[in-house]
Amino acid sequence: MTSENTNSAGSSAAHIKSVESLDQSNEMERGLKNRHVQFIAIGGTIGTGLFLGSGKSIALTGPSIIFVYIGVGLIMFLLMRAIGEMMYSDPSQHTFINFITRYLGRGWGKFAGWTYWIVLILTGMTEITAVSTYFVTFFGTFGIDLNSWKWLIELCFLVALTGINLIAVKVFGEAEFWFSMIKITLIVGLIVTAIVMLIIGFSYPATHIEGVDGTVSGATVSLTNITDGFQLAPNGWMNFFMSFQMVFFAYQLIEFVGVTVSETQNPREVLPKAVNELIMRILIFYVGALIAIMAIVPWRNFHENSDGSFGSPFIMVFKYAGLDWAAALVFFVVITAAASALNSLIYSAGRHLYQLASDSESPAMARLA
Repeated sequence: MTSENTNSAGSSAAHIKSVESLDQSNEMERGLKNRHVQFIAIGGTIGTGLFLGSGKSIALTGPSIIFVYIGVGLIMFLLMRAIGEMMYSDPSQHTFINFITRYLGRGWGKFAGWTYWIVLILTGMTEITAVSTYFVTFFGTFGIDLNSWKWLIELCFLVALTGINLIAVKVFGEAEFWFSMIKITLIVGLIVTAIVMLIIGFSYPATHIEGVDGTVSGATVSLTNITDGFQLAPNGWMNFFMSFQMVFFAYQLIEFVGVTVSETQNPREVLPKAVNELIMRILIFYVGALIAIMAIVPWRNFHENSDGSFGSPFIMVFKYAGLDWAAALVFFVVITAAASALNSLIYSAGRHLYQLASDSESPAMARLA
């Protein structure tokens, strides 16, 4: 039995070609280091949906939003395991769409490639709009009105991020490293703040929060704020299921790490770590952040504003901690999160268009490759 297993393992290993032999057809430079890819993987799991959208999801679903994030996170992990295994077998591929062509045929590959590229472009449009909106809101906290300059802000961000993508892949990787570092710092700060408040039994009075109508009730920081009055669907099953779309949106770009493999140094060492640690990242940065938020702010204190918007839980938490500039801090991080998403979308759209052009039989498209 042992010798059979050994022979089977050896046979499987023999079918996996070396990266060097596969790279003979790879025109890309492997300029992304391990730290770049790991932080790209982390950043891909942390979007603007967590910083701003979690208030709405908590209001709709209550504490059970934690289970929604875990359930959707498990689906995303299985998705990334599948993508990771294919990319591990052939790390010279520019996109995971190539494997659709390989296993399902050229027609399905073209269909998937073009539809995914269109989705990237449309999502990029929403992100560039979001960047300018958050930028205007950030300066609005200091009394500076930039609403009439939104078009110029969008243009400047688009030119700057496109330039980063055109210079070299390692410049893109470095930008994503620091974008992710900023997001991670805020979430870790939130969790540490919650732990300290729990230990000392911190209480706060009713407070006015930027972006929230009226005054938010005071409370004492406690884990019982999560469990008191717990129901799986406190506001009805329709709202419970609506929260899934927001959670899926929060996880957008999680698959992006699969696009970087053809430009990553030592991909067969770096990729498994990036994929296998996904569950831990979800537990820390999503589940941990949500538990911290609802331990500080009772989930019943999240309400819809008169204009249909919801307050940011991060602004609430840091405001209760005594930071008068909490709104400015959170919106600065949200700007970097949106800019990071836009940067990644430009990178991914460019790589997918390159691959589509390489596979195209059209002379006009071939000139793009």
